Amino acid sequence: MTVWSTREVTRLAGVTSRTLRHYDHIGLLRPTDIGAGGTRHYDRDQLLRLQHILVLRELGLGLPEIAEVVDGDTDVVETLRRHHRRLLAESDRLKELAATVARTIAEHEGGVPVGTTEMFDGFAGDPYAAEAVERWGDTAREAQERAAAWSPAEKRDFMVELQEVNEQFAELLRGGAQPGDPPVQAVVARHYAWMCRSWTPDREGYLCVGRMYVDDERFTANIDRTQPGLAVFLRDAIEVWAPANLA
Repeated sequence: MTVWSTREVTRLAGVTSRTLRHYDHIGLLRPTDIGAGGTRHYDRDQLLRLQHILVLRELGLGLPEIAEVVDGDTDVVETLRRHHRRLLAESDRLKELAATVARTIAEHEGGVPVGTTEMFDGFAGDPYAAEAVERWGDTAREAQERAAAWSPAEKRDFMVELQEVNEQFAELLRGGAQPGDPPVQAVVARHYAWMCRSWTPDREGYLCVGRMYVDDERFTANIDRTQPGLAVFLRDAIEVWAPANLA
């Protein structure tokens, strides 16, 4: 069996020996064995686990969340496929943003002016921010201010969790689950907890959000990209969960 020393792993993966020792200390990445003089060795399975950890870290997850994923009873290949799709989507957005910047540079150098419809291509802004304030008033404004103070990693984590929640709903929907089934209701509880990271809706507010997912075609189209019919399924699941759990 081929093994790699700590020094070799730090060179391959671009992490420090201190990071590896910390991962060992918290049980996230144990060495395969410890040789003479305390030298840690890692086999290929451990390298693959380290790769998985680093992918999740790049996506903005904290170490406790990473541990839940890599140690969970989940399909590793399917989990990696989801991460791969997210990375490709972010790659596409960054390419679009790079193209926007390139066009702007060309304009400053005497080239064709950038069209106003192209000026903000690739930016990850919230197109519903002003509308949310108009609809929800101070509640929406406070939520936006709270989110504006988040670090880039926190923002990524927020969006990654939403995608994971939607994928859980989609998997249940594909499996024939009904909105009131206990597994579906458990995911609604996670969805509500996710929402509470930015604002905490009461029963009527949460019901309103669920209905908006269906009544507003923009939200419907966005949610149904994960799975056709998901917006209606989510709304119906919220209609069951909110009255039973919120005042």
